[in-house]
Amino acid sequence: MSESSPSPGLYKAREPIFPRRVSGPFRTLKWWIMGVTLAIYYLTPWIRWDRGPSLPDQAVLLDMANRRFYFFWIEIWPHEFYFVAGLLIMAGLGLFLFTSALGRVWCGYACPQTVWTDLYILVERWIEGDRNARLRLHRQKKMDFRKFRLRLTKWAAWLLIGLATGGAWVFYFADAPTLARDLVTGNAHPVAYTTMAVLTFTTFFFGGIAREQICIYACPWPRIQSAMLDEDTLIVGYREWRGEPRKHSAEVKAGAEQGDCIDCMACVNVCPMGIDIRDGQQMECITCALCIDACDDVMERIGKPRGLIDYMAQSDEVRERAGAEPRNVWKHILRPRTILYTALWSLVGVALLFALFIRADIEMTVAPVRNPTFVTLSDGSIRNTYDVRLRNKHGEDRLFRLSVKGDPTLRIQLEGTPYDSVTVPANAAHLQRVYVVAPQGSAPASGGLTDFRFWIEDLTNSDRAHKDTVFSGKGS
Repeated sequence: MSESSPSPGLYKAREPIFPRRVSGPFRTLKWWIMGVTLAIYYLTPWIRWDRGPSLPDQAVLLDMANRRFYFFWIEIWPHEFYFVAGLLIMAGLGLFLFTSALGRVWCGYACPQTVWTDLYILVERWIEGDRNARLRLHRQKKMDFRKFRLRLTKWAAWLLIGLATGGAWVFYFADAPTLARDLVTGNAHPVAYTTMAVLTFTTFFFGGIAREQICIYACPWPRIQSAMLDEDTLIVGYREWRGEPRKHSAEVKAGAEQGDCIDCMACVNVCPMGIDIRDGQQMECITCALCIDACDDVMERIGKPRGLIDYMAQSDEVRERAGAEPRNVWKHILRPRTILYTALWSLVGVALLFALFIRADIEMTVAPVRNPTFVTLSDGSIRNTYDVRLRNKHGEDRLFRLSVKGDPTLRIQLEGTPYDSVTVPANAAHLQRVYVVAPQGSAPASGGLTDFRFWIEDLTNSDRAHKDTVFSGKGS
């Protein structure tokens, strides 16, 4: 190689993908999913929900300042994070379930990367035209006024979508109308502006520029999904035994009988990943099924049966090659693996609902103060100190009475008040220091422990809660 010859690159340059518009049931389903998911994302922070005085009226709110998560009538406290963990487990099991049954349907229909990329391609098509027009514009070397105008218009629309996406995200963490006013007037916290800027850029870049590269190179799921698939999983595939040899193949030119595939490239031209499904299963395929719509349209126009490209299971290939009908779809979906995933998913869901409906409106935690373990007072009585955290989940202040049971000689004293009750503010936790005293004459015992129980009672409705603990230093 001469010194003037350029060194070959390590990676092939990316070929931009300009999917052609297609119509059909799967494309319609994707439009509906895109519309519904985007509407949920953008509109949810503006839904109001009356929780009473002193509580936020936003239906869905991640109140980080007060460490609360509000979801309509449900309020999650910090110590109830297991609800969030349970939802994440359900999401993971749901992903396993749908992937084992229908391949990467999450990636093809509901993944945020797919939804926003679909939206960005739609805007691009409105402004620059369909596939051929966009290809001509891309291949045009000269940046004339028309190309500059179209590019600028498209980028401005993408930027507005990214800004709306970042803005909607921050509205989940504060009262949406108040935060919107503060953002416009410049009074919002710098974190809000920073978050919006980061999400605006990432949405613009991921949905408009990187697109399929995020799915191929950044997302780990294409590499994990193979563990979820088996020969009964319904995936998008090409019936090679029916379509080959193709119209322009060497076999047909040599006189062989032509298969149903006319090599029109419609399936390739509509693919948002830029792959040819006729080459077999590929990591890049997101199972969006747009190639099915494109191929079915061509088959109808040339008078051939639909389904040359379709959802199919590998276990049916032998049957179909022999001319038999494939098995019923539900026999592929309802099999031991998917039934197990469904059972586990349902079990977690039922457990979360059970925990949600049995949780009390008042709760307490007790932490003995161990420095010192106990104190012997001047009159000979023995005192232990406890930090009792009282939680009032009601929308108004409540008066809680504390008492101890288990050892009749123990008596209770509340720090800061001569009474045995304390007012806990609405929807808040109150930390109360409590002294428990053994009577005069109780001999200190090294390591002596006495079991007893703390009780709290809501004096408004008589609800009760308790916690077991121990008293240190009381002799027998």
